[in-house]
Amino acid sequence: MKNLRSANWYGNVDRDAYIHRAWMRRGLPEDALNATKPQIAIANTASDLTPCNMHLTEVAESVKQGIWAAGGVPYNLPVVSLGETQVKPTAMLWRNMAAMAMEEMFRANPIDGLVLLGGCDKTIPALLMAAASVNLPAVVVPGGPMLTGHFRGEALGCGTDVWRLSEEVRAGTITNGQFLESEQATIRSKGHCNTMGTASTMAVVAEALGMTIPGFAGTPAPDSRLLVMAHETGRLIVDMVAHDRRPSDIMTRSSFLNSIVAVAAVGGSTNAVVHLLAIAGRLGVDLTLDDFDATGKGVPVLANLKPAGEYLTDDLYRAGGLLALLAEVKDLFDPTPITVTGKPLVDYLDDRPVWDANVILPRDKPLMEDAGIAVLRGNIAPLGAIIKPAAASPELLQHVGPALVFDSVEDMDARIDDPDLEVTADTVLVLRGCGPRGYPGMAEVGNMPLPQKLLEQGVRDMVRISDGRMSGTAYGTVILHSAPEAAAGGPLALVRTGDMITLDVENRILSMDVSDEELSRRSPSPASEAAYAAPTRGWARLYVDHVMQANTGADLDFLVGGSGDVVTRESH
Repeated sequence: MKNLRSANWYGNVDRDAYIHRAWMRRGLPEDALNATKPQIAIANTASDLTPCNMHLTEVAESVKQGIWAAGGVPYNLPVVSLGETQVKPTAMLWRNMAAMAMEEMFRANPIDGLVLLGGCDKTIPALLMAAASVNLPAVVVPGGPMLTGHFRGEALGCGTDVWRLSEEVRAGTITNGQFLESEQATIRSKGHCNTMGTASTMAVVAEALGMTIPGFAGTPAPDSRLLVMAHETGRLIVDMVAHDRRPSDIMTRSSFLNSIVAVAAVGGSTNAVVHLLAIAGRLGVDLTLDDFDATGKGVPVLANLKPAGEYLTDDLYRAGGLLALLAEVKDLFDPTPITVTGKPLVDYLDDRPVWDANVILPRDKPLMEDAGIAVLRGNIAPLGAIIKPAAASPELLQHVGPALVFDSVEDMDARIDDPDLEVTADTVLVLRGCGPRGYPGMAEVGNMPLPQKLLEQGVRDMVRISDGRMSGTAYGTVILHSAPEAAAGGPLALVRTGDMITLDVENRILSMDVSDEELSRRSPSPASEAAYAAPTRGWARLYVDHVMQANTGADLDFLVGGSGDVVTRESH
């Protein structure tokens, strides 16, 4: 084993080393702080206000046992946690802040390796961004999905069925009382969303990147095997420190491309795009929107999971798990990138039977043949916008219709159910002011509710465009991440109600039938400019001043790249 980083704190006989050791002893074994014991931080995003991560302190105990068993010394390190369902205005406002705080604490402390405990949507991305920038040996423990709840005999997909049932209330097909009654059944157990939403997708991403023990992602949170895998992860990180196996060795360009294949095959969340771009930026990996289109094109969706399909993530686990599904598309993976174990992911894809072909569909009978995330461009989004075809209505993937423009979420809320609203099923709903700067934070509001009068007529999907995001649990023909956003001077700010919009997913076109000359004469509406009032202080001000656009990952410009793990100055 090379000299441990922690020896810079504990390895000398001077006053500073005395202070570092003495204040840490507090019952540790006599040899815990010597030069041969790897010091391992368990970066724990558990919080009572992040309900999907509440159980991670229990998981951390299993990780600790594994670290002790392998000869390391474990430390619980609580880090910034973000509860997707709780924080306002949007958890995405603080993803970069969480990553920055984590990175600084990883670098500042006497740590040789990291175990990253995440679950809810932004926690795994923030942990990976931080780990990439500090580049200490690191491995992810995904917290796992919850078990499936049932209401009146029907399985509920958390998130997906909230959107569905709330629309049925507005359509008048169920009562509000029935809707509220289902609330008690939706969240059955510990764990994150049980659909293939962002949380599950980011666990898939972490595994496809090589940053988990293969076979870990998708293990249900209440399953005892999750604790077994957590223990094994604790043992593994000590080995990773011994072999100096770092994130930059694992998360290469090829592993990012493998992740794009995996996201497409599971019908994963569009949020994976903005997170993968941000993680790649921390490593200096050349990854662009075009890579998502080129690499995801032709990948079949084999996971018959909500919101695109029928089943839920604990069904995927019993059907053979993520590795059984990825084995079906093994030929699409680059075989060279290693995982945290030091072996390539493809080495774990042999002899992976599928136990339920209704959940993990065979290659020749996919849920959708070509469902990789599509990147659209045109005079609405010259830097790109994205759509998830697997969640869209096939008949709307080619569509021409007039725009109905909302300048803000508040504007939409005030008018969407107006019985006099001039709207038909062919109308294209346009929402702006929801991007990184405009909200601020790039909120999950892109899957706009449909006008009530159309719901009452039986309409259940329309083309919708925004510069925001949508929950990975959501569905519909929704175009997202339009870049540049309206608040950054993007042409979305110039769309007017009545402009004819063309969507052609096959040819990757998103445009308005307005000439360049006419666009040059237009200016943003006063209402939209008023909605973009910049924050005056605090993190939100720093964020708005430095956030980049969605097509590069919406990281802060001064956080791109990394500073490594070296600390050159003493604290006393």
